[in-house]
Amino acid sequence: MAILETIVIAFWAMLPAYVPNNAAVLAGGGRPIDGGRTWGDKRMLGDGKTWRGTAAGIVAGLALAGFLSLFAGDVSSATGVEVPEFTPLAALGLAAGAMLGDILASFLKRRTGRQRGAMFPGLDQLDFVVVSLPLTALLASEWFFDVFTWEVIAVVVVLTPILHVTTNMIAYKLGLKNEPW
Repeated sequence: MAILETIVIAFWAMLPAYVPNNAAVLAGGGRPIDGGRTWGDKRMLGDGKTWRGTAAGIVAGLALAGFLSLFAGDVSSATGVEVPEFTPLAALGLAAGAMLGDILASFLKRRTGRQRGAMFPGLDQLDFVVVSLPLTALLASEWFFDVFTWEVIAVVVVLTPILHVTTNMIAYKLGLKNEPW
C-alpha cells in the first residue's frame, strides 16, 4: 500500500473517533459524570466530563460514520483509494471508545494531581486512540482487521498527535477552549 493511500485510509477510518471529543466540547456542560464524587481527596473526573458532552460526542461520531459510509463508494471512485464503509459496531467502537479514552485520561489526570485543562503530554494526544482501537477490534473484529493494518495503525499513531495539537490550537484561537492543548 502506497504511503498516501495509507494516510487517506487512516484519516478516513479514524474520523468517527477524531470528532467526538470536539463535539463534546461544543455540546458540553450539564451534569458531571462523576456527580461531584471524589476518590481520596481528589475529584474522580471533574466538571469537564459531562453526560451531555459524552452523549453528544458519541452521537456525532456515529452520525459522521453513517455520513462517510454513504459516500465511501464515490470517494473511492474519485480518489482511487478504497476507503471503508463503517459497520454500526465499528462506528460505535470508534465513537464510544474515543469518549471512554478521554474519560479515562481525565481519571488519570486527577490521580496525578493535574487540574482540569492541565497538559499531560502523550496521554492528551492518544487517549482516545488507545481505547477506540481495541474497543472497535472487540466489537467489529472482521471490519477492524480488514481496515487497520499495521501500516494504518502506525500512521494513526503518528498522525493523531499532529491533528490533535492543530485542532486544539484552532479551537483555542476561536475561543472554544481555555487552553491550547
